[in-house]
Amino acid sequence: MKSTFYPKLAWDGIRKNRRLYLPYLLTCIGMVMMHYIIIFLVDCPSVKAMSGGDVIANMLNLGCWVIGFFALLFLFYSNSFLIRRRKKEFGLYNILGMGKWNISRILFWEALIIAGLSLAIGIGLGIALSKLFELLLVNIVSTNVTYDFSISFRSIAQTAVVFCVIFALVLLNALRQISLSNPVELLQSDSVGEKPPKARWLLSLLGVVLLAIAYYAAVTIEDPFSALSAFFIAVLLVICATYLLFITGSVTICRILQKKKNYYYKANHFVSVSSMAYRMKRNGTGLASICILLTMVLVMLSSTTALFTGSEDSLHSRYPRDFNMNLTTSLDGIDEQDIAPARENILSFLAKQNTVPEHVYDYRMGYTSGYLRGDVFEYDLDNIYLGNTVTTDVPMLLYLIPLESYNAMMGKQQTLAKDEVLIYPYRTQYTASTFRLSDGPQYRVKEVVPDWISNGNSAMTIFPTLFVFVPDLKAAVAPWQSLANFAGDPLIEYCWHYGFDLDLSAQEKIDLYSQLRKDQSLNAPDANWECLEAERSSYYSLYGGLFFIGIMLSLVFLSAAVLIIYYKQISEGYEDQARFEIMQKVGMTKRDIRKSINSQMLTVFFLPLLTAGIHLCFAFPLIHKMLLIFNLWNTRILIATTICCFLIFGIFYALVYRLTSNAYYAIVSGAKKD
Repeated sequence: MKSTFYPKLAWDGIRKNRRLYLPYLLTCIGMVMMHYIIIFLVDCPSVKAMSGGDVIANMLNLGCWVIGFFALLFLFYSNSFLIRRRKKEFGLYNILGMGKWNISRILFWEALIIAGLSLAIGIGLGIALSKLFELLLVNIVSTNVTYDFSISFRSIAQTAVVFCVIFALVLLNALRQISLSNPVELLQSDSVGEKPPKARWLLSLLGVVLLAIAYYAAVTIEDPFSALSAFFIAVLLVICATYLLFITGSVTICRILQKKKNYYYKANHFVSVSSMAYRMKRNGTGLASICILLTMVLVMLSSTTALFTGSEDSLHSRYPRDFNMNLTTSLDGIDEQDIAPARENILSFLAKQNTVPEHVYDYRMGYTSGYLRGDVFEYDLDNIYLGNTVTTDVPMLLYLIPLESYNAMMGKQQTLAKDEVLIYPYRTQYTASTFRLSDGPQYRVKEVVPDWISNGNSAMTIFPTLFVFVPDLKAAVAPWQSLANFAGDPLIEYCWHYGFDLDLSAQEKIDLYSQLRKDQSLNAPDANWECLEAERSSYYSLYGGLFFIGIMLSLVFLSAAVLIIYYKQISEGYEDQARFEIMQKVGMTKRDIRKSINSQMLTVFFLPLLTAGIHLCFAFPLIHKMLLIFNLWNTRILIATTICCFLIFGIFYALVYRLTSNAYYAIVSGAKKD
């Protein structure tokens, strides 16, 4: 036997089944290309040189692992369609005298051809498009562009190793399926129906319960850190529930429709419903897989797009002025006479630079953290730090500010008795008529004020804040002065906040910030300066990097969903071909065939998109809580991006279905013969 016999037979098998193999090959090429591009960007000099490049590199590394793991799972899934379609052909080879060893050699050469084409074309496209994706990333994070072209040989080697392992595992799985089948089973593989799963009502109930638990957790969670851990549990529950409900739901829907004689015994319904019943279990699995992928894409795109579009809003919340300074001090050094020299030094420095501060905020305060229980703000020495909270109460920041600072900043003339306070709740509500520090005197709340100067420290935390304006700061904190936390530090710390804007260009502000940090008179050991423009690139690197990763992974998941839809239509078309031929012989027209296909679309095909939309609605509160960790408090941006992503994706989904349903129609109507 010639050495080229098996390679030629393998190539003929791929060529003759090109309708099945071409989409699979294109998906493999796309995943190889994406994997190369992401690894290339990790080592890219322009990415390393940008501010926040380390953060982006870490995110890209994570995305690389996600693509590799997903490629392994998805190519296993896709290859099962190919093997199922080819089993009849392999069974015929077996009956004609070709042993399973010979069939295995054909599969080996097919896998080798697919792997070779995927790696060669995928890496080639990755190299060709790597600069384009580099420019896309650089523009997203708003940094300088370089036009030097380079090739990463480490990326080529790593991509080749990863996908060679994946293709080898896919081949071993295909060989396992062939080795465990006998010739008769192989010949009849495409005509064997499926039995409905047993105890379908029990499985349906289990699916409903799991989904209800996941939805309840998503809409009731309040703590953003808890949301982060609950997210992965909720995802697993939703995946399990979706598969259970789609598999058992397909059975239930088919049974109900078959019992409705006025619906079932019509030309445009009879064939579609009976076809779904014939493969109800596999049909549900495919629809559930599509639903999960759609949900992943929608969640990823809506959240990363919201983060990126809201990055400017988040930046100004974190840095309320162009220049922001916190000077940590003691209770004895918090008085105005102690702060005045530092303020004069700042104003003198700005005067030398021929610039005048605008929109100044200037106030003194004491701050701590604890738990608000009713009208009492209590400390917990074991859990006072926000990262070490084990109670069910939500931690809260407390800022105690002298009344004179409030009047000066807000232009008010408020007066307070010794037992009165003003309160401004930030990201929370306060309804009690009294307020008391634990073990301290009780105050009467004169007014819950509607506004206060934005504070960068309170903006960057995910926990609510209570600003309490007191007539005498030292008297208010007296009961807590002797207390310390578990680390031995004072329970209440004191600082002076000072911030201002300058009418300068972005680069001039950065240059001035550099000079300011070099001035020894402005940089006491306990002074911390921040510049909005100096931090802008880091902010955009983080949010832009997440947005870029979201786009890349969404493309991968989207291509997987499209391929599943295509294979679902093609495989079902071949299975239904004989039934439609019989129906055409007894009078069914091509117009009736098209109506039957549309009936199937309206019956089940848009269920994945609808269910993904429901998943997204219930996941919204959980996603919102998680995004608070990234300081995205603008809910309107998240709502707008979520709705836009769903509408755009709905249109895309309809177009994909239309294209793939045409392929199904061509097969069952006899318009195309392979």
